[in-house]
Formats: sequence, C-alpha cells, structure tokens
Amino acid sequence: MKDKIFSVLQRVGRSFMLPIAILPVAGLLLGIGSSFTNATTIATYGLQGILGDGTLLHSLLVVLSKAGNVIFDNLPIIFAVGVAIGMAKAEKEVAALSAMIAFFVMHASINAVLTNGGMILADGSISPDVLEGSIASVCGIQTLQMGVFGGIIVGLGVAALHNRYHKIVLPNALSFFGGSRFVPIISTIVYVFVGILMYFIWPAVQNGIFALGGLVTGTGYLGTLIFGIVKRALIPFGLHHVFYLPFWQTGVGGTMMVDGNLIQGGQNIFFAQLASPDVVHFSADATRYFSGEFIFMIFGLPGAALAMYRCAKPEKKKAAGGLLLSAALTCMLTGITEPIEFSFLFVAPMLFAVQVILAGAAYMIAHMLNIAVGLTFSGGLLDLFIFGILQGNAKTSWMRLIPVGIVYFFLYYFIFSFLIRRFDLKTRDGRMTMRKQGCIQRRM
Repeated sequence: MKDKIFSVLQRVGRSFMLPIAILPVAGLLLGIGSSFTNATTIATYGLQGILGDGTLLHSLLVVLSKAGNVIFDNLPIIFAVGVAIGMAKAEKEVAALSAMIAFFVMHASINAVLTNGGMILADGSISPDVLEGSIASVCGIQTLQMGVFGGIIVGLGVAALHNRYHKIVLPNALSFFGGSRFVPIISTIVYVFVGILMYFIWPAVQNGIFALGGLVTGTGYLGTLIFGIVKRALIPFGLHHVFYLPFWQTGVGGTMMVDGNLIQGGQNIFFAQLASPDVVHFSADATRYFSGEFIFMIFGLPGAALAMYRCAKPEKKKAAGGLLLSAALTCMLTGITEPIEFSFLFVAPMLFAVQVILAGAAYMIAHMLNIAVGLTFSGGLLDLFIFGILQGNAKTSWMRLIPVGIVYFFLYYFIFSFLIRRFDLKTRDGRMTMRKQGCIQRRM
C-alpha cells in the first residue's frame, strides 16, 4: 500500500514538471519587469528620466512584466492541463482538452452558485459581506480563490476519468460519443457538481486561513514563525497569496503612524517609511512578513539545489544541472521558489517538510535580528539591492542577512544531502537519485 501511494505521488510529481518548466523564464520576466516599473521605486530614486512613464525602457519593462505575469496569473489552468497530460495513460491531447473544459465548467458553476447566493451582485461586483480575498477573477470568471489547488483538483480528476473512460463502448445509437469523445462529456458533467460542492467546502478552508492571521499578529516572534511556516506550506496549492496579502495590504498586518498618516499593512508601512525623510530605521514589525525570504531564497534553496545536483547519478547530471541551475538563479534573482520546490515536493515530501520549517524559521530570525528589508515582488537579489543595499545598513540592517544566509546555505546543503543519501530520495521527476558511495566521495 505504501509503495503504491509513493508511486502515485511520484507520478503526480512528474506531471508537475511540464508546467514548472516555464516558471524560471516567467519568473525572470516578472521579477525584472515588476521591480523596475514600481512607481514608488522610480520616484524614490529619481529615475523618472530613465524608467518613468513614456520612456522606451519603461515600455520594455512593462512588456516583460506583463509577459511573465500572464503565466503566473493563469497557473491554475496551466496546472490543470499539465497535470492531466502527465497523469493520463494514453491520448494525452484528449485529457488536456478535457481538463481545460472541466476547469472552465467548475469555475462557471461556482460563479453561478455565488451569484445565486448573493455573494456576487447583479452588476458583477462582490458583496461587501464577502471575506476580502476569498473571491477572485480566474480566466475572466468571478469565482472562489482556489489558486493552483483548483487546477490540481481538475487535472487529477480529469486524468482519472480519462483513464477509466477513454475506451468506453456505448450502444450503437450513441457510438459517435464513445471512446475518447466521451471523456470531455463526462468531465463536464462531473465538474458541474464539483463546482457546486466547492461552494460549500472551500469557504471553510479560506476562513481557516484567515483565522490564522489573528494568531500570527498576537504572538510576537512565535507568530512570525507560524506565519512563515503556514505561508511556505501553502505554496504547493497556490493559496499563499490568499494568506499573506491581508498581512501586506490591510490592518491584519499592523498599523503605524507615518508622517501623520495612519498606514495599514506591512508592505504599505514599509513604502510609507521609504518615502519619509524622517525614518531612522524601517520597522521590522512591519517587514517581518517578508524580510526573512531573502535568507532562504538567496542562500538556502540554492544550497538545496547544489545538494540535489551533487547527489545525482552521473548520467543524469547534465540534465539535472541545467534545470537546477536555472531554478537556483531564478530563485536568487527574483525570489521565485516554485521551480526548485516543485522539483522535490511530491516525489520527496520529506525534503519539502524541511524546507517549510527552515523557511519559517528564517522569517522569525529576520524579525529577531531587526532586519527590515522591503520588497515589491519577492525576496530575490533585485529587491535586496533596491530596498536593502541602496537604503543603507543603518535603515535596514541588511548586512545581517549575509552571515545568517551563509549558515542557511550550508544547512540546506548538508541536510538535503544527508536525507537524499540516507533515504535514497528521488528528486527532479523521479529520475535523479543519488549514488550513495559516489555522493559521499564527491563531498569528501
């Protein structure tokens, strides 16, 4: 039973590699574009002449940002199709089409139920009684914010339906609809009811996520640790945005008077302080929701990538090295961690558990050390340079990131190497495994 479950998880992990392959490029485009088109950044550093509206460079950066952003905005449907393709045993193109249809049907069904229930008003606006962030636009459909998890539900379900029914034989009168043609039909019917079911189930999940917010803000350093662990644990499901945005943009993340104005939300507080000439040191209480990301994104996860590369079979090193190097650079530059995390998430969940704990601790450590480096997008080198280094150590304490980061690099490297060697863990879609003696020898 255990081996069967593990085998299924490996297949799921392999199915993720298709949509993941585009993430490094998308991450670079979005990270570079969003970092240098931020209005606050441009105004703060007086770069209007170079990067301001109307300049050629600004126009190019906007294009880069939008090109990368469209991929991340549509990750749910990309994962729905990708997982269906990866899990289907035959006629994968049929599974892909069926997954896309089922994805639209599920969210359209949710939209209809939300409208009937008064959560979405007749003019298309969201009722003020609805929990902020719980309803979002997915491919132009106002629906529950399910993130990538919604895509996974569709991909796995459609693949199961496809594998069962793609060879079905119907009576002669209905024979045209038999075989592979039956798969999108049954997928449509099933996901009408899945959408209705999600209407009743998913809000409870969302409410649980937001309830954790009160726990985080009221428990000091421990709360920061909990925040970090929960945020990283939600990454596989794409639900981290639902969780952290209230901390960044609303009073859930705290309030502070800056230049006579009451500012709400950790990120808003940081940018208000950035624009203020009177701030001596940015508030670490405000930045505790993101400063720790620089520790494991720039230092920790690249250490994990190095461990996975060095523990790979010699014949797989070239392929593994290309993927892991691209993923590590993306992580370091832009803070996009999914390419690395999804390389071991489902095939070696033990490694992801380690990542969640170490990453969560990084948030707390940054908070304890009074590190206050802000960001626009994620904790990569681009944002560290703009909102840490350029601001000076006196205002951000960014230099404390370096010794902590070095420790984190070696922690990730040695822990990942040990676990891969000790338990013969698979990474990178199940093909990359270590050669026990070779790994030991190369490390010595």
